[in-house]
Amino acid sequence: MFKGGTPPGRILVVDDQPGNLRVVGALLSRNGHEVITAPNGQEALDTAAAQLPDLMLLDVMMPDMDGFEVLAEIKRSEKLARLPVVCLTAARDREQLLRAFDSGAVDYVTKPFLPEELLARVNAHLGLKLARDRLERVARERQELVNLVAHDLKNPLGSVLFAVDILRNDGVPEHRVPRYLETIHDSASDAIGYIRLYLETQREARRRSADAVAVIADVLRVLEHRYGLQFESRGLQLKVQAPAEARAQIDPVVLRQVVENLVSNALKYATGSDLEISCRLGAPGYIQLLADDRGPGIPRARQRQLFQPFTRLHAETSPDDASSGLGLSLARQIIADAGGQLWYEDREGGGARFIIELPVPRD
Repeated sequence: MFKGGTPPGRILVVDDQPGNLRVVGALLSRNGHEVITAPNGQEALDTAAAQLPDLMLLDVMMPDMDGFEVLAEIKRSEKLARLPVVCLTAARDREQLLRAFDSGAVDYVTKPFLPEELLARVNAHLGLKLARDRLERVARERQELVNLVAHDLKNPLGSVLFAVDILRNDGVPEHRVPRYLETIHDSASDAIGYIRLYLETQREARRRSADAVAVIADVLRVLEHRYGLQFESRGLQLKVQAPAEARAQIDPVVLRQVVENLVSNALKYATGSDLEISCRLGAPGYIQLLADDRGPGIPRARQRQLFQPFTRLHAETSPDDASSGLGLSLARQIIADAGGQLWYEDREGGGARFIIELPVPRD
């Protein structure tokens, strides 16, 4: 159990005196911290860049590169700029201390130091740093969740809007009206289902997904029913085919989200092309879904950035294209979390091919 209530951290101790490194290192190690050491300024910078510490204890007076020069290099480094540094100084020289604070130090300890004082200052600044890291992580996760919810709600709500616009135009044969109404109902239900999914705790989501199995044909039938009308309105077809026994180790709602993203992309970018979604065996223990079109494909220059966040499939987009450029990045992460892969290939004969490979259910 760690002493003092502050979680342990990684601390880089920098001093040109081996005896000081041993004494300070032993004190911090006994109190639960991971200690790394450096005997001079340049090695300290190299070590910090390779093993980013939570805190640096830096001797001010060292030969070759003193502590002030190290602080200046830290301030110039994008990676190290926010690293808290506590200076070790041999005297209470007011000008020297002010210079240290001006250079970016957060605190100082005079030598010879009292062990209790050193630990108190280390724990205080380490606690602040770890708390800041937690807050930043929470903020980042919250923003990622907002991005995910906004993206995944866009597809079902887009289907609702499409069906409503068709019905408002009074050009739908009476026998087709029930299908449009069913599209509205199912898409709205999916949107509510996504919200419920995101409101679950992470533990519940992991537990539910770990044991979930998707019947691939069922997933594809839902998407064919929902998006087939949009393809028909453009004189195109959405063709789906999967053996009844084909299954993948993934939550079917999650798999539908991923494939739905590929379908909506094909509607936007595979101009004038049908979309075919099929299923085949992959590597041993895996199954693959293929989404094939005969559109323009992805320019080779953009393929490397294809799965990076905020990257659109094509640079030229229409004014009403509300794409965030997050879809493929999120889709790849979702599939990776399920133990699979998602990648792109140029289709032989022209067009695009996206391949999803997922593990088959465990016996």
